[in-house]
Amino acid sequence: MSNPDPADVDRPVVHQLRVVVTATDYDEAIRFYRDALGLPEQAAFSSPDGRVVILDGGRATLEIADPGHAAFIDEVEVGRRVAGHIRLAFEVDDTAAATARLAAAGASVVAPPVRTPWQSLNSRLEGPAGLQLTLFAEDGRVAR
Repeated sequence: MSNPDPADVDRPVVHQLRVVVTATDYDEAIRFYRDALGLPEQAAFSSPDGRVVILDGGRATLEIADPGHAAFIDEVEVGRRVAGHIRLAFEVDDTAAATARLAAAGASVVAPPVRTPWQSLNSRLEGPAGLQLTLFAEDGRVAR
């Protein structure tokens, strides 16, 4: 990591990353991501124009991959290229149990848990609102 350029002192400070998803079936998406996956509700708002809920996903990062790396990750997790340009990855304590729970809640399992070359256990699902999901547990916290 390099030292910041003194010319960048006026650069804005980012305090939060929020991924905003428009879900045609709002109630199903809430049931899945809040109730089945377990993302705690931070806030909810409604008006005559619609509803929104903000779910706490823990620490957020923005992972930017070039097409080659994205294809590599799909190959490792699924065996072929399947994801679009956005995929959500959730770190969980037990990949197999979380995969089974989300499948029971309506997710489509694209690929069951697989040990990756970087020693995490990853699975791939498709959840409500057409989102590709990776569930992963880092080595040392992986249920075997």
